[in-house]
Amino acid sequence: MKDLISVGDLKIGSREKKAINKVLVSGRISEGEFTKEFEKAWAGFIGVKYCLVTSSGSGALITALTALKYLYNLKERPKVITSPLTYIADASALSVSGFDPVFVDIDPETFCITPENIRRHLCGVSDAERYSIILPVDLAGYCVKLDRIKKVAKEFNLLVLEDAAQAHGSIYQGRKCGSGADAGIFSFYIAHNIQAGEMGAITTNNHEIYRLAKKIKAQGRLCECRKCTRREGFCPQLENYKGKDDFDPRFTHDIIGYNFKAMEFQSALALCQMEKIEWIIKKRRENVKYLNEHLEKYSAILQLPLYLENVSYLMYPLVIKDPVRVARKELRLALEKNGIETRVLFGCIPTQQPAYKHLLEKYKGKLPNAEYVGKHGLYIGCHQYLTQRDLEKIVKAFGRILG
Repeated sequence: MKDLISVGDLKIGSREKKAINKVLVSGRISEGEFTKEFEKAWAGFIGVKYCLVTSSGSGALITALTALKYLYNLKERPKVITSPLTYIADASALSVSGFDPVFVDIDPETFCITPENIRRHLCGVSDAERYSIILPVDLAGYCVKLDRIKKVAKEFNLLVLEDAAQAHGSIYQGRKCGSGADAGIFSFYIAHNIQAGEMGAITTNNHEIYRLAKKIKAQGRLCECRKCTRREGFCPQLENYKGKDDFDPRFTHDIIGYNFKAMEFQSALALCQMEKIEWIIKKRRENVKYLNEHLEKYSAILQLPLYLENVSYLMYPLVIKDPVRVARKELRLALEKNGIETRVLFGCIPTQQPAYKHLLEKYKGKLPNAEYVGKHGLYIGCHQYLTQRDLEKIVKAFGRILG
């Protein structure tokens, strides 16, 4: 559609083209110096000691979960508390990593699971010793109450893995999301605030988690050096090896892993985005504030996004308060006809996603907030490339549709 206001956008300028060309000229397109540079930059931005880039946010989740399983011997503790309202990647990563996702309800304003619901659930089960991790999600940029979640985790001897995939630069109690848990994960998918097409990252202050994750994302190979020095004529693994066979640590695997390595193109694009991240966050926040101010007249029909100065907004989420007056499908179709792209707000995983229909009866009626938002929630874009004309067009469209 001509002049469509998209939910996300990426502008490829001369800086980005130059960076991509530099990758091509280098002759190295699998992860290398650009990736190392981005890992250092992202660790500094988030405020952690270690950052490990992966090929996607899902890869980051699976790698981090597998590292925690190996490091803390969690095979007999497969249950993980997580959010029922998020992109399905969290539940799927848990499932393929050998964990059992357990869902608790969300706060209807921030869409995040709450420490109260987590604790209430753990106090109500007879097998709390079978739980190992809390996996909260900073949905749409809203921060989970990490300090209180960590307090519950400590009480029940659990680890915390924070999914900050949608919260690039959001701040909770003076710290960036993704910096305060045992580990955090990020996604740099094309619709996110830092856009690389497909890329993810793990952040942590725990060297053992970082060390294991690095091995796991590279098929569990024995190599553990931060930077390969073979081209410089030296390999510490070979120097320390006492055997007489033709040993090569690059092709020796002591744990089972995956191939979640990234490409230099992605890291090069992400580095270009890092140069303007503060502008991206500020512009998105300004767009949310503008839309809230001009759509306030419809607050009896729509729940507008909670505006907070510490949130780095991924989207402009809306929840229909009066589905009798306007249904989500009706509103979305009308917005699309007015040139405004929309998305549903994910859906409640155990009760509304076909892949998890085996959990439907178990959770039916137990996640009222997630089910309501999953059925009546949607979002439009608030990205940094929206112009004043775009914002005015959005406001006028809602006026025509809602009267």
